[in-house]
Amino acid sequence: MEIVVGTKRWSSWSLRPWLALKRTGAPFTETVVELRQADNRSEAAIRAAGSPSGQVPFLKDQGLTVWDSLAICERLAERFPQARLWPADAASRAVARSAACEMHAGFASLRGECPMDLPLRTQASVSEATQKDIRRIVDLWLGLRASYGAGGPFLFGGWSIADAFYTPVATRFRSYGVQLADYGDREGEAARYAEALLATPEFLAWEAAA
Repeated sequence: MEIVVGTKRWSSWSLRPWLALKRTGAPFTETVVELRQADNRSEAAIRAAGSPSGQVPFLKDQGLTVWDSLAICERLAERFPQARLWPADAASRAVARSAACEMHAGFASLRGECPMDLPLRTQASVSEATQKDIRRIVDLWLGLRASYGAGGPFLFGGWSIADAFYTPVATRFRSYGVQLADYGDREGEAARYAEALLATPEFLAWEAAA
């Protein structure tokens, strides 16, 4: 099994399925394609590695190529049910998928204004649209933690693909100096959740290689 990812400093889309793959405990090889190269060399390198879409990440597994972060995570959940990458309870699993899909498809202002840049530390002044995104994320995190998080530090207690999808968000908040208390996190629960995401062994391994 091989996963092809982009530059670890920047590629939030690559980080998500890589975290899920590490959680399975399955052996895999990793190919890193450097992004932001001039003259379309990044896209050429990605296509040469076998990406159907010309983008990263993608997974090569049992003669199959799977692209898109969420599709890769779903493939891993099916291949490795013992890893419990989604909550066991069906209702919780449906909500976890909803949360992951909201991140997968939304928050365009936050993505554009505060791209993932792991070593970066700054104090950014963000737009009203990005502030709206942050408030929604804080509200989502608090609601999920209150309703489903009693069994552990993550959104659904134990770690799940939903947490993989919000780990790059936690890095953005850290990089751009976002204080979640300014966005409705009155008791610090959302900040503690973000800290838990950035303290997992899997994320620390990714960051160390970035």
